[in-house]
Amino acid sequence: MKILNKAALQQAEKVLRSYLPKSFMAYGYLFAMNRDKPHTLEVVVDSWPDFKTIICRPHQKSEHTLLYNEELTFFSTDEKVLKRMLTEDSILDWNKYFKIGGIDMLHTTMLKDISATKDVTMRPCGVTHLLELQDPNHLPHLTVSRDVEARISSVNESHVGLVNKSWKRGGDENGFQVIKHLISHFPTCCITDEEGRPVSWVLLYDYCAMGMVYTLPEHRGKGYAKILVSTMAARLHAQGYPVYCYIEEENQVSYRLFKKLGFTEDPSYRAAWYEFNY
Repeated sequence: MKILNKAALQQAEKVLRSYLPKSFMAYGYLFAMNRDKPHTLEVVVDSWPDFKTIICRPHQKSEHTLLYNEELTFFSTDEKVLKRMLTEDSILDWNKYFKIGGIDMLHTTMLKDISATKDVTMRPCGVTHLLELQDPNHLPHLTVSRDVEARISSVNESHVGLVNKSWKRGGDENGFQVIKHLISHFPTCCITDEEGRPVSWVLLYDYCAMGMVYTLPEHRGKGYAKILVSTMAARLHAQGYPVYCYIEEENQVSYRLFKKLGFTEDPSYRAAWYEFNY
């Protein structure tokens, strides 16, 4: 096992890029880390420089305390190597609560086997479509009124409480701190009302996936989400970011929105989240 330093992280990012879209979450984390975004992660591989498994795990000594810092993710081209790392190396503490997220759900059986061996409870907490925008030219041309165009802005720290109320994983102080962190360090996009208050917005998670798309109920039906996602996607691509998102399988409204905007998916792939010792 090897913990990657800054130079190795840059090299690993290039390797992960060749395995997109299945490597997106790990790639997104490394993309952000390599651009000096503050993070809570430590990245380990089975061998170097030719690795088969890469794991992004919480760094116990990080000065940035974020919600869900017990969550890790991984990408592997060899499940036997992955299983060895998860069971034999000091990757994680199987006696504590943790989540594994954004991984190929084909690893489910392996994770269940490890959990049974260690007498650890395990349950799914989300299965998602992984959608990506491969070419910004696939974005449709949208007719946006001058009034709305003039109200397209960025979310700032004064809006954290508003966004926190709508986030299903938020609503508390931890959620407030996570959203504040994302707004402070990652691109955002919103449409405001006449008083400058956001009525619709989209953020970027720390693994560079678009998310938290939300429109206040009284402002729905105006096409704001479509405008924001399209605007954000174009901006991200221009800045060199990966342009992708995870959409929960039951969220057909968002799924149809992103598909209509030119996002595509590998129909054989699903990304999953699991929690342990819940």
